[in-house]
Amino acid sequence: MDAKITLSFDESIIKKAKAYADKQNISLSRLMEVLLDKITSNNYKTLEDMPIADWVNEVAEGQSVYNHKPKSRKQLKKDFFEKSK
Repeated sequence: MDAKITLSFDESIIKKAKAYADKQNISLSRLMEVLLDKITSNNYKTLEDMPIADWVNEVAEGQSVYNHKPKSRKQLKKDFFEKSK
C-alpha cells in the first residue's frame, strides 16, 4: 500500500531528480522509493557504510569524468556533513 510523505529539497536538486526520473521512465516518487529501498534493505548502519560505488551507480548519468585529485573518504565525509548544516 502506498503512503504519502512530504519532503523538502533544494529546488535545483528537484529539477535534476525529475529530469533523471523522466529519462528512466519512472516517477520521482518511484525513484525515491527505489533509492530508499536500496539503502534500507542492506545492512548499512550509517550512510557512510554504503559503498560509494553503490551511490554512484544509483545516480550516475553517462560516463564519469574526474578533473581533480580525489579527496580522502574522511575529507568527503567532513565536507558532506559541513554542507548539511
